[in-house]
Amino acid sequence: MFDRAVVAIALTAGPEHRMVYYNDAFRALFGDRPLGAPARTAFTEPGTERLLTTLDAVLADGTARQVTAHRTLACPSGTPAHRHFVYSCSPATTRYGPGILAAAIDTTAELHSALEAERLSAERLEALRRYEALLAAAAQMVWVARADGSVSELMPGWEEMTGQPFPEAADGDGWLDVVHPQDRAAIAARWAAAFRDRPAVFDHVFRVRGADGGYRHVRSRAVPVPHEDRGTEWIGTTRDIEDQWRGRLRERLLARAGAVTEAERAEDAFAALAATLVPDLTDVCAVYLLPGPDAADEGIVATRIASVARPGLPPLPPLDRQTFTLGAHARQAVADRAPTLLDFADGDVPDGAVPEISARWLHATRATSLTLLPIVVDGAVVALAATACCEGTPPPGPADIDLQHEILQRAQAPLRQALALQRARHAAVVLQRALLTTPPSLGGAAVAARYQPGSRNAEVGGDWYDAFTLPDGSLAMTIGDVAGHDLAAATTMGQLRAMLRSIAYTRGHAHTPAETLRELDTAAEGLGVGSFATAVHARLVRHGADGGWEMEWANAGHPPPVLVPADGPPRLLAAEDADVPLCVDPRRPRVTHRHPVGPGETLLFYTDGLVEVPGEHLGDGIARLCDAAAEARHRPLADLCEHLVGRVADVRDDIALIAFRPDPAERAGATGGRGRGRP
Repeated sequence: MFDRAVVAIALTAGPEHRMVYYNDAFRALFGDRPLGAPARTAFTEPGTERLLTTLDAVLADGTARQVTAHRTLACPSGTPAHRHFVYSCSPATTRYGPGILAAAIDTTAELHSALEAERLSAERLEALRRYEALLAAAAQMVWVARADGSVSELMPGWEEMTGQPFPEAADGDGWLDVVHPQDRAAIAARWAAAFRDRPAVFDHVFRVRGADGGYRHVRSRAVPVPHEDRGTEWIGTTRDIEDQWRGRLRERLLARAGAVTEAERAEDAFAALAATLVPDLTDVCAVYLLPGPDAADEGIVATRIASVARPGLPPLPPLDRQTFTLGAHARQAVADRAPTLLDFADGDVPDGAVPEISARWLHATRATSLTLLPIVVDGAVVALAATACCEGTPPPGPADIDLQHEILQRAQAPLRQALALQRARHAAVVLQRALLTTPPSLGGAAVAARYQPGSRNAEVGGDWYDAFTLPDGSLAMTIGDVAGHDLAAATTMGQLRAMLRSIAYTRGHAHTPAETLRELDTAAEGLGVGSFATAVHARLVRHGADGGWEMEWANAGHPPPVLVPADGPPRLLAAEDADVPLCVDPRRPRVTHRHPVGPGETLLFYTDGLVEVPGEHLGDGIARLCDAAAEARHRPLADLCEHLVGRVADVRDDIALIAFRPDPAERAGATGGRGRGRP
């Protein structure tokens, strides 16, 4: 399967990590390596110690690891002097025993491109510095501020630039009227401090409103000239630096946008891109994902997946994937593929431009404008960014809007990758959910289940649950986990689940859960379905007229079920000697266990994603599950499942959970006993 894969794949076995397999892509990246040799012998280049440490750690605790920082190794003759790559290591089972599956991606071209871009950026910066030196020799405003507060121009230009007369007093506030609102407090404080403390040089950059109504950056530099007879005066210059400032800002922001890489989720990629605009070009930026390429008709529903605001503004609304139907202005921006500026007062945002909750936030911050910017990837509009100026800040000028749009379009590669991973993962999750059926409705008892995919992009696990009624009226209930996080694991899961259903359904009442799992193990080996998996399979039968049930179950290496009584501490239904997992040794005997489940008690089957935390003992996670289940034991069963899954802060691994609860005694009495074996 891996021979002609484009990703470099290698398989090692044993504590020395002996090389037992690698594919053509591995050979192209690393050159020929001796099969059968330990990794420490096969990889002798400088810098391989971290690789060996990673292999040891994965083999020791069975936890997969990713190394996303670029790694460098010298490579064979005929190739560049060094090759760069990122890699991951996952536990695997081989014919030689426990081993590791290593996958590496060649990032040499990507890293070289980044270095080349950095070199070009440095050259451009040097060119800008030379340009600044040339402008320094050009004409500029020169002024003098005297100790008595009067100001006069030695070389005029203020009125030509701003359209306002030159201020005649340095200590008045009239000159601040043409200064950008966000810059007024800072420059007034700096200038007052300069008059008081007399530093060697006063140097400040700020924005002033030009004669055309737009704002431009200027730089004022001044030095104190003390006079014994009339105090200290200041000689200064003010010059327009808008072109230089914008050039430097453009280089810096485009470099930041181009560095939006290695995002595991589309949300992270778009959030990093939005952060490049804030606060240099706008006060807040939100990104809304569109449902399909270039959808420009009415009824387009967009989803907010990222938002960033500058410091000092109120907290943004929670990012809970809000959806809204695009209004006319937003649809027009998408259809035209061009920025649209909405100018308004006091946060009065037009309907349909952003979600209602975002519109209320903009109203509270006294937004003055909203700019809608379509984000185009591979010729299709995939998202809509909305930037806003708040707290009385004037709307952006055409140059600011053009730069915002250019920056949003710069991160094509990472956005394309993130969106592709998101689509692949969505398809995989849909496939897995299709294999998980709705639990049956029972008289006298409730069954509820919950499945939550992990947070890793383009990955889907082999977790599954199942519950169905058998011909004799009893209930079969299963939880399982196939090793791996890919479509192969999901496919194997579907095959094992289907075979288990068939075996359990067609065997008679005397067929125990242990015999069912043993037959499944035998069939999986004979049909070549085998993949390391764990499972708990149980059969539940109504027991007597009090509403209680009898459970018999077998555990193939899976975390033990939890029984939560109506009162009192939860119990683990664990055997002293757990049976081996599936697809290990079909000839090993398996044991059936039995335990009553009384009215109002809750039985929980779960996969390790609900309790496992990297670096922590599994027992600690199970203890937390027991505590959480005890706290919420009186909730309806579906709410209890939702509560337990919702407590997992970082859903890295898939979670499957299925719960069973006989009706409490009073409800069981109302429904009446139906006899043993009839739910």
